[in-house]
Amino acid sequence: MSVTSIPLAVLRFQYRVARLPLQVAEDRFFARMESDAPVRLRYERSLGLLDAAVGSVLRDKDLQRRGAALAERSDALSRATRLENAATRKRDHAEEELDATHDKVIGDIGQARESKERAVEDAKSAAAERKRTAEEDADKRAAEAKKRVDEDAARQTNTIESAKRAHQEEIRASEERSDAAAKAKLGDAEEKRRDAAAKRVQADRIEQLADIEKKKRQSERANNNA
Repeated sequence: MSVTSIPLAVLRFQYRVARLPLQVAEDRFFARMESDAPVRLRYERSLGLLDAAVGSVLRDKDLQRRGAALAERSDALSRATRLENAATRKRDHAEEELDATHDKVIGDIGQARESKERAVEDAKSAAAERKRTAEEDADKRAAEAKKRVDEDAARQTNTIESAKRAHQEEIRASEERSDAAAKAKLGDAEEKRRDAAAKRVQADRIEQLADIEKKKRQSERANNNA
């Protein structure tokens, strides 16, 4: 017996009877799930497509409309769930990127702070090194200047000492020359004194001889006159 020979009302009744277990499963099991649960949406979509197809065959517009509405609702909820899941994934990804960016910014700030601190420490070290080098250079220049001053003072002292020694030598030589001259003059004076004494002695002798000769002549004249 063909389908067209069976009254549509009987077929509709038979479908409702055959659909009861599916409706019971929906009411007792799937209805307790979340309205956007993927399993419930797939079940409701399948049931809606079945109702729409059977309603179209049996010319049951209400069943066809309810089935199409249920399938469309399931598709809409599925799309909404997919979009929400996609949005959630995007949001999670954005949050992860934000967290990563935040961590990177924090890391960059930390690195910048560390770089700044290292730069400050390097600047302090460089300044301390420049100060130490400048102090060493200043000490070195001061030591060299003191050495030059000491050497100049030593040369001047040596020059003064040499001049003093030369002056003392000149004084000593002058004194020696003066002593020699004085001794020479004293010797000359002594020689002259001895010469004068000798001449005086000789003069005294001559005078004595002259007196003797005079007395002798007087005696001879006296004898001659007598």
